[in-house]
Parts: sequence; structure tokens; C-alpha cells
Amino acid sequence: MSPITRNRVAVLHGVNFDVLERRDPSFYGGGSLSQLETQIGGWAHELGLEPIFFQTNHEGEFVEQLHQLPELADAAVLNAGAWTHYSRAIADALAITGLPTVEVHLSDVENRDDWRRISVFDGLVLAKISGQGAAGYREALALLAKELGAG
Repeated sequence: MSPITRNRVAVLHGVNFDVLERRDPSFYGGGSLSQLETQIGGWAHELGLEPIFFQTNHEGEFVEQLHQLPELADAAVLNAGAWTHYSRAIADALAITGLPTVEVHLSDVENRDDWRRISVFDGLVLAKISGQGAAGYREALALLAKELGAG
């Protein structure tokens, strides 16, 4: 019998990520969600992590996925898109998970619109990484690998 893998990392994407390739490439890189997930998957495996991907445009579905997360994953990378800045429901659901989580943003949210500087996940996440494009996910995975003792 093989040991249970305890290095599962959920990578959750929120609203508008299904059309990532159609969003402003100067902020979001120009690639598709599928391409981004392929990159993230490669980095995760290099770090001894098993990625699980989820995306939805429906806030309630996102909340329900967070409710199920403790049975599915050991940690999470969260890019909730615009919900980051106002969804207390998602923040409450994230708190319920109790999982180590890193918040990621492709664009530099600190140097864009004022409303983007607010994150309802402040105090709930290990770190917030923004403005590094896809490479921000690699940094997030490395932080979680260290937290989980993976590798």
C-alpha cells in the first residue's frame, strides 16, 4: 500500500479566468488559462506538489469549492480575480478551510486602481504575490512546498 500524498495544492481561479487570453495582455500576459495551468503544473511537480485546478465565474461555486477544500488539498493558491477586493463570502469560506494559502495576482494590484489595493484575504493568507505574471505562481508554490515540507 502506497503512502497518502500530503502535498496536494489546490490552485483556484475566479471570475474571468476562463477568458484570460482575451484580457489586456499588459496586465495578464496574453496566455490562456490552460497554458497558465500547464506552467503551474510543471512547477508544482518540480517542487514535489500535486496540483488540483479549479475555475468558476460563479461566486457561490467558488465558496462551495472552498468548503470542500480540506478533503481535496493540503494547501491552496488563490487568485479570485475581482472577488479578491470585495467578496466577504469567499473570505469567510477561505477562513473555514484552515489551509495554508497564498494569494496571487498576475498584475501589480498595488499600482493599479485604488479599489484593487484592497484584499478581503488580508490576514488569512501566508503571503500575497502580485505583479510577477505567471512567475508569481512559482513563488507561491515554493512557499507552500516549504510550508508542507515537500520535496
